[in-house]
Amino acid sequence: MIEDWLRHNRENWDDRVAVHAASEFYDLPAFRAGEDHLRPFEPDELGEVAGRSLLHLQCHMGQDTLSWARRGARVTGLDFSAEAVRTASALAADTGLADRARFVVSDVYEAEAALGGERFDVVYTGIGALVWLPDLPRWARVVASLLAEGGVLYLVEFHPFTELLGEDGKAVERDYFDRAGETFDFEHTYTDGPPLSRTVQVQWHHPLGDIVTALAGAGLRIDFLHEHDHTMWPRFPVLQRAGAREYRYPAGEPRVPLMFSVRATRPA
Repeated sequence: MIEDWLRHNRENWDDRVAVHAASEFYDLPAFRAGEDHLRPFEPDELGEVAGRSLLHLQCHMGQDTLSWARRGARVTGLDFSAEAVRTASALAADTGLADRARFVVSDVYEAEAALGGERFDVVYTGIGALVWLPDLPRWARVVASLLAEGGVLYLVEFHPFTELLGEDGKAVERDYFDRAGETFDFEHTYTDGPPLSRTVQVQWHHPLGDIVTALAGAGLRIDFLHEHDHTMWPRFPVLQRAGAREYRYPAGEPRVPLMFSVRATRPA
């Protein structure tokens, strides 16, 4: 295990919050005005959430969390960054959703204790979350412990295959099965905005098989695994915009999976 990975990542994400909140990428004014932050396929895949309790792990500033609240869910967002939770709580108040949304500061591995053993109808975790976690089986056990009987995990993520590709989005430049953690030192985050002051971060690569196996090993039943040929931002220069927050390879060119989604149920 890389020493102090949790401290480095928490400090890095604390620094990102102010930059992200002011960025065009996240566009909080548009969200306050009613813009939906979910990918178009997500509500169809998860199904009706009105009246259901939904926990969003690693929620960052809460836009995805609150998008589910706008659909009628009673939501809880959890993130290890106190700065992110403060921003998310303020956003809930600004959008009139504070009566059905709360936000909690906790490392995801300590979520069960932080939430006092509460169980949820839905556990949701979204884009760019799993690379920050070194131990997937432990994460999957936490998810299972947070689900009510018959409850579902809904996971939407960047496809791990994309981590193999070079900057052009065409050539494979990395070993898919290299699971070792990597330490990076980047001056900027992935959005527009000024440089960060705490720049060290640690990430892990998780092959798709490891993710599904961890969920099955925690006793969850896999309902579906969908691989998507589009992503939410122009990660590679070859990608072309195809809709709201949707970018694809040009028609006629070979495609690779860019995102995936999993729904898994805790048996009753």
